[in-house]
Amino acid sequence: MRRCAATPSPPPSRNFVHPFATVGRVQRTFDDLGTPLVEVTFCVVDVETTGTSPATDALTEIGAVKVRGGEIIGTLQTLVNPGRGIPPEITYLTGITEAMVAPAPRITAVLPTLADFLEGTVVVGHNVRFDVSFLDAALTTDHRPRLANPTVDTCALARRLVRDEVPNCRLGTLAERFRLHHKPTHRALDDALATMELLHLLLERAARLGVLGLDDLLALPRLGGHPQVGKLRLTTDLPRRPGVYRFLGASEEVLYVGKATDLRQRVRSYFSGDERRRVGGLLREVHRIDHLTCATTLEAAVREHHLIRHHRPRYNAVGKGDRANSYVRFDPTAVFPRLVVGRTPGAGPAVTLGPLPAGLAGQVVEAVESALPLRRCTLRPRAGRPPLREGPCAPARLGVASCPCAGGADAAGYATVVRRTLDALQGRPEIVLEPLAERMRLLAAQERFEEAATVRDRAEAFARVVRRQRRVDSLRRSGRLRIQMADGGGAELVGGRLVTSWTAHDAQPRLVLLEGDVAESPDDDELTCVGAWLDAEAGRLRIDTCDGLLSSPATRVPSFQARRSPIARR
Repeated sequence: MRRCAATPSPPPSRNFVHPFATVGRVQRTFDDLGTPLVEVTFCVVDVETTGTSPATDALTEIGAVKVRGGEIIGTLQTLVNPGRGIPPEITYLTGITEAMVAPAPRITAVLPTLADFLEGTVVVGHNVRFDVSFLDAALTTDHRPRLANPTVDTCALARRLVRDEVPNCRLGTLAERFRLHHKPTHRALDDALATMELLHLLLERAARLGVLGLDDLLALPRLGGHPQVGKLRLTTDLPRRPGVYRFLGASEEVLYVGKATDLRQRVRSYFSGDERRRVGGLLREVHRIDHLTCATTLEAAVREHHLIRHHRPRYNAVGKGDRANSYVRFDPTAVFPRLVVGRTPGAGPAVTLGPLPAGLAGQVVEAVESALPLRRCTLRPRAGRPPLREGPCAPARLGVASCPCAGGADAAGYATVVRRTLDALQGRPEIVLEPLAERMRLLAAQERFEEAATVRDRAEAFARVVRRQRRVDSLRRSGRLRIQMADGGGAELVGGRLVTSWTAHDAQPRLVLLEGDVAESPDDDELTCVGAWLDAEAGRLRIDTCDGLLSSPATRVPSFQARRSPIARR
């Protein structure tokens, strides 16, 4: 059952069915649980050897215990003739003498039986890397494949779960402190039985952290070292399905919103390898995590977009609205128009690219101005009036820009530049890209690699933005679009806006938009999100219905990837 019930929140965006307003407590399926630990067959292994190096030493004894659901279902124990002498210190430690192993089989005779015993199991050991390294060395010598079984190290688990209760995590210390029935004796089967008991004790401790499936157990040694590991319990009921999740603070403030293909795996990853600077602060503040499963990853991406816009969480960088809030505008009706970067889109006949991060918008402007002699100065010239400056501006003196402010450009000639700029922005990007490509090749031939890299970056920025804008415009013209996925799920969009989505098991499509909002035009960010998903999933989609026109811009905008080779990366 889902513990994290719906949370009170501000009124939802009128364009979006608030996903957490109707979340109920639902019965989780076996798919949500992954592989439950009670259904996993573990094989606890211990080996004794003539030394510590698998390259120069050999096995003298193998012990293994196969266990499932807490019950022993098989044991294996055999001495092994190492084919060499046993050092006295090893005999003193283990009690295994050369006389004992002389009649024993060689490892090559034992390996087939051992491989059958280990098949389909999760290999467990105390410092399991040591045991596996000797088994792998023996398998390699016998021209057999190395062990591919998942492995669990009870020593690593003990360090994460009980380190504060014991002076050290040696098997003997743990067996004594936790009063295990089997005691380790440096004999393979005894040590394997003790390790088996320790495994069951550690699994009970791990369950308190929400470790109920095999994938959780395999990840625990990495998760357990996190300072906020106690909060792993907040992830206990997260399913392994696509969806969106919210991190909430003590006052129910939404701290962070994210999407995931696998909700459980994604959220638990914050406690392991995610070392982003802000993650530590986020986990310190979080008191609850709620979620909503989605029919498709498209629905998850769109819901994430709307939730970020609605809540503006302070841990979502894009939610602050300070990264992609610039627009490149070009108004052909202005007198001697120029490219402008502003915080609002253009009105009327103005061509607008965006919203974009400020740096990307600047690169787009530099790319166009590098290829076309547009006016760059910020003065406002008027036809038929005296020049506004005595001499041309610096770009005009270099021959890369017009300067009507100084009387250096006539209206008819500048109109030609305006038309070419409109063509480049609206359908013929090669007008900008081809001159930049030629300039890049020239600079590379002259070994001016830093300058060539700058030109390349501008060209790639322009191509990327134009491709994005074409994708957005195409989705706006697509009308009602019904998509079927290979797994039986699907989605329906109107003008690029997601209306419903469903899985193969849904009796009815899931409503994403409120009634009456379908006619409203989605913003460019939402359409970019939809377009990126369509591109990524193109090979697994079938379009059932399309009332309008849907086209892919991928083949019409040249790519600069192939031209990177002669240019050194900065």
